[in-house]
Formats: sequence, structure tokens, C-alpha cells
Amino acid sequence: MQKTQQEQPVVNLLKNIDSPDDLKKLSPEQLPQVCDELRQMIIDELSHNPGHFGSSLGTVELTVALHYVFNTPDDRIVWDVGHQAYGHKILTGRRDSFCTNRKLGGLRPFPSPDESVYDTFTAGHASNSISAALGMAVADKRNGNSSRRVVAVIGDGAMSGGLAFEGINNASITDNDLLIILNDNDMSISQSVGGMRSYLTQLHTSRSYNKFRYYVSRILDKLGLMTDQRRRNIIRRNNHLKIKLTHQNNMFEGMDIRYFGPVDGHNVQNLVRILGNIKNMHGPKLLHIKTVKGKGYEPAEKDSAIWHAPGLFDKVTGERIVRSGSGQPPLFQDVFGETLLELMRENSKIIGITPAMPIGCSMDIPMKVFPDRCFDVGIAEGHAVTFSGGLAKEGMMPFCNIYSSFMQRAYDNIIHDVAIQKLNVVICLDRAGLVGEDGPTHHGAFDLAFLRPIPNLTIASPYDETELRNLMYTAQLPDQGPFIIRYPRGRGILSDWRKPFEPVVIGTGRKIKEGDDIAVLSIGPIGNLAENAIETWEKESGKTAALYDMRFLKPIDTSILREVAKKYSRIITIENGAVTGGLGTAVVEYMADNGYNPVIRRMGLPDRFIEHGSTPQLLHLCHIDQDAIVNTLSELISETLKPQK
Repeated sequence: MQKTQQEQPVVNLLKNIDSPDDLKKLSPEQLPQVCDELRQMIIDELSHNPGHFGSSLGTVELTVALHYVFNTPDDRIVWDVGHQAYGHKILTGRRDSFCTNRKLGGLRPFPSPDESVYDTFTAGHASNSISAALGMAVADKRNGNSSRRVVAVIGDGAMSGGLAFEGINNASITDNDLLIILNDNDMSISQSVGGMRSYLTQLHTSRSYNKFRYYVSRILDKLGLMTDQRRRNIIRRNNHLKIKLTHQNNMFEGMDIRYFGPVDGHNVQNLVRILGNIKNMHGPKLLHIKTVKGKGYEPAEKDSAIWHAPGLFDKVTGERIVRSGSGQPPLFQDVFGETLLELMRENSKIIGITPAMPIGCSMDIPMKVFPDRCFDVGIAEGHAVTFSGGLAKEGMMPFCNIYSSFMQRAYDNIIHDVAIQKLNVVICLDRAGLVGEDGPTHHGAFDLAFLRPIPNLTIASPYDETELRNLMYTAQLPDQGPFIIRYPRGRGILSDWRKPFEPVVIGTGRKIKEGDDIAVLSIGPIGNLAENAIETWEKESGKTAALYDMRFLKPIDTSILREVAKKYSRIITIENGAVTGGLGTAVVEYMADNGYNPVIRRMGLPDRFIEHGSTPQLLHLCHIDQDAIVNTLSELISETLKPQK
């Protein structure tokens, strides 16, 4: 007997898709099945190989539609951030290697042109897609490549970033055919905030209106009556008329950018139809799609913040596999959050600020108790710093917590809006140093080097969790000026860390242990690795090494440097940051400026971008793990004991 439609065996379509060309061989009716298989593959893989989960599930249909309609890689798709690009990787020849995602030597955590021709631009920090895509679109115009289409995919959270608005503003007055796709899921990592979220939630437009408008535009084009200037004038007049009729002011069309939507971002066949209709329209245009972060996996749909990057989980039950923290040292970020809450209870002038990372940096801990004194300003690092400066100018005590690599986006704000005025702003740099699987766009490699030249800053890094508490306490004391505290991702070393506050004298380090043959100078928690390495080396060599925790990069403890210079001819500096410009450079400069001539070995992150992998793997790769410190101690002793020629 012939099998019914329901009884027919399901053919796995995804296993035969090695490129978008294979996808295009399918009928539109088969695309929903591709989406289902793609979503299931992401769930299966990320359950045991953690990564960014919810965002990629939310863009499955969009990803399939884009590669079905556009001629990639010749047509350019520019992903913003890249959290949502796992489906893109799988459809563009990386299906079988997706199991290596975020692993050392495997697929990169975010789109990268070094990995695939389908990855058109680096995507690690939010809000850059529109500017980059506009540059590509204008370049194509200049190169006479009129057939290429350029698409920027940006989320509603990233749209709150200033760079996105700068790109839109420029796109509105530049000759281009850019398509911007706004993926609106009401979320960035935590709930998206601000006026943009409210605006996008309410924004709508008439489907019949857009159909009529498109029809008229095609007729005028065929008649040769549509010049670029006439098109802009017509768009402006039509937009004005639509505002009058609908009583709604569309911001994008107010900037002469054609707006379509909002449309269901999970109806792949409708997306294919819409993209096919608008892809060849002249001028900048924006397609607004509504999606659900974590779509297709119920636990992720219910709690998209936790399921942004949930770690290991049971894909059947949805239970996250969280290693018990009982008896373990805390995460540095949690020490920050708990300590800030204590300080806020004692000092009513303290205000917490974070750019869209309250859970990631544990600002959510004081936020639950003092919601009116904690501000999530959205993906806007520059604004976070300048906002903090304004608060400080009027007597508040802001604690601004930003990931180290994201602070790169607020460099001028630190100089112009905080340091010049010597404002009492505490900037806590989370994820300083190597961060592991998130890779080169997220390693906090450069903060020590790029902050050290700025006048009026105090720059410190704690040896352990108790030191972090004491530095935070010290920073909020009166008239300390701009105070930077940097600390790494992950756990510290102390289980018993919650101790009474003790102020720290600015610019002072401390001697951790005595030694006769060599001096080791460290800054931050990597000093603990140095302490363990020295213990191992001393047992093997029969010699001894002194260890100094410098604690402050600026002002640096010159009394320690004088002591070391006078007593030791061999010095090692160690930092979890770029070796160029940081602690080691500061020590070399001091020795040279004061006539000392010790042999110095600087250990830190090398002068290259560090790939992704586990933090222990990367410490080994960068030659700053415990074994590397032991080897450097031995090598330096051997070198300096050789007779001078």
C-alpha cells in the first residue's frame, strides 16, 4: 500500500547543503524544513559545546532567507556582533566543522574574513555593521559594480549604539543601495532599554501602502522619469503625507530611508518574498523584522537573558549544567557586584552604570536592591563614561562597569570627559586580560597600555578578591579622582574573601615573598601564578626569588622599583595584558630614566591578536602560564651567570 504524506520518511536536507548554491536548489516549500534542521543542529551542538545560543536560534529563518535570495558571497552580508551568525556559518561550508566552534584551532567565535569569504567583516563589537556595510556599498558604486547587493543585519540592542546612528545618518545622504535589516527581539543580552526599544515596539506601517508605492516606483523607473533627486523628493513628500494620514512619525523615513515592516521574522517563505521584492530597489532601505530570541527552544524563549550564552545544558530537559560554586572561590564579577551593594548601602551618593551588561558584570546584584541608583544605558560605552562624568560633576560617585575590550570604544570619553576634569569616576574593567573562547575581539589585552599615558588616572589591579574589595572601597573615598580597577574573567583564589574594608594607599605595592637571586614584579591576579611558579622553581634550582605585587600601574610604586634596582641585577615583569606599553614597559622606562641597568624580561601578551581557546590553553600559547614562568626564571639566571664578553 502506498504511504500517505505523513508516513513518508523525512529527508535530511541540511546534510546536503555545503554552500548557499545548494540551498538555492530547494523549493521555497522546503525552506521551513531546512530551518527546523538548522535550529536542531544548533541546539544539539551547543548543548555540549557552549556558545551564543538564543541569538542564533532567533535568526534561523532570516539566515536561510538571506542566503536563498542573495548571491553570497558576491553579495555582502554584514552581521552585527555575530552572536546570531551560527546558522550562517553552518550554511556556508562549515557544517561539518561546526563542532570545533570556539575551540582552540577551530571555528572562530564570531564572523571573520580570515575564516571564510562569506564573513565579510569582523563582527565582535556591536553597532558597526551599518557603517561597514555603507562603506562597502559606496565602494561598489565607485568601482562600477552595480550588481552587488550589500546587507547589514543589526539587532535592536545594537541599534542603541551611537555608531549605528552615525551610519544611518550618513547612509541617508549618500548615494547607495544599502539594505539594513533590523532584527527586533526586544533584547540585547539583557532586556534592551531606552527610547529605541519603545519606538520599535510601536512602529508599524501599511503593507498595502508599500505595495502601491513599490508599484508606482517601478512604473516611473520603466518610463525613465525617476532620477535620484526626484526619488528623494517623492520619498520626502510621501513620508510627509503618510505622517499626516497615520499620525505616526517614522524616524527612518524621516531620514529618507525607505522603511518596510515590521514583519514576522520567523516566516521564512514570506521573508524570501519580501527580500526578493526589495533587494533591487534603489536607495537606502530598512526592513524591520520581529523575532523571538531563543525561538524554537522553550527554555530559551522564556528566559532569553540566561540563554544568551547558557553554557552546558541538557537539550531534552532544558536543565543547565552548572558546576556547584559551593566551597569554590567566587567569580571576580560577583565580588564586584556584592561589594558594590555593600558600598551603596554605606554611601548614598554611589551610582552604578553599565552598558547593557548588568548580568554579565553582576551589576544586577545591587540593581535588585537599588533600582533607582543603577543604570543600564544600553550598548553605549562612550555614553556610559560621559554620563558617569556628568554624575560626578554634580557630586555623585559613579561606579561604571565596562568590559575591558569594550572600553576601547570610550577612549576619548575617558580623556575628554573624565580625566581632564579630574572627576571622581570609578571605572571597573571586567574581563581584563585573556577571556578564553570569545577570542581576539573580546580579550582585554590593551587597557593597561592605552590608559597608562593618560594624566590624572589611578590604575590598579587586585591580586585577589579581598584586594578588589579594598580597591573599590578606596576608590569611593573623597577626592580620589578618576580611578581604574581591572580584573579578569573567572574565579579568584579565596573562598573566605568577604572581609572588613581596609583602605589602600594609592601608588603602593607590596612584597609577597623575599628572595635573593631574582625579583619578579607582577600586577593583578596573574601574580598568583607567579607565586606558584616561584615555589616550584626554588625547589628545582635551589635559588630564591622575591615576588612583588605592584598593585598600581599608575602611580607606580617607585620605592619598590628603587629597592629592586639596587638589590637585583635580574628582573622579570608579568602581566595579563599587552607586553607592549604596560607594566613591563613602565619598569624599563623607570630603570632607564634613573640610570639603573638590570637585565629585564617582560612577560605578557605578545604583539599579535590572540586566538580563541580555553584560558589555560591561551596562557600556555602566550608563554605566561606557570611552566613558562618557571622556564623564564631558569633562563634568566643562566643567561646572567654567563661571563661578560
